[in-house]
Amino acid sequence: VCVVSLVGFVMLCISYQPDEKTCVQFTVKLMYFLLSATGLVACVLAVAFAAHHYLQMTKFTCDTVLESCQCKLDTADPLGRTFVYQGAADCGSLTSMLNLYLLLQMALNLVAALVCLSACFVMWKHRYQVFYVGVRFYPLTVTEGQQQKV
Repeated sequence: VCVVSLVGFVMLCISYQPDEKTCVQFTVKLMYFLLSATGLVACVLAVAFAAHHYLQMTKFTCDTVLESCQCKLDTADPLGRTFVYQGAADCGSLTSMLNLYLLLQMALNLVAALVCLSACFVMWKHRYQVFYVGVRFYPLTVTEGQQQKV
């Protein structure tokens, strides 16, 4: 996302030529669009993984053992994965802080995904100005009163 913003600033510094008559302008616009699309995919994946970890964190059972917090997803499973957080004496504040961090990460990545989506939309709209949708409400033929006299 940072690289996309830097390419956007470079694109602002290039003198504008109508209809992309310079190779540099076309290359920068293409790179900006592709990086925005890649950033969109990366941000959506980051939201999905943070949401997955948040759901796992809500199901953890945590115990304080020797100045560390040990959390398990399923306490009945002896082979279940144990997450150990060293130097955390209070497991309640640790899990609440991690949940808040994951929620903040989801929100910020969602905002970044929306910014990348809007950048892709603006670039697409700039390139292809007209979207053909809907039905015409006026006839294609000229009526009797509007005919030109030759």
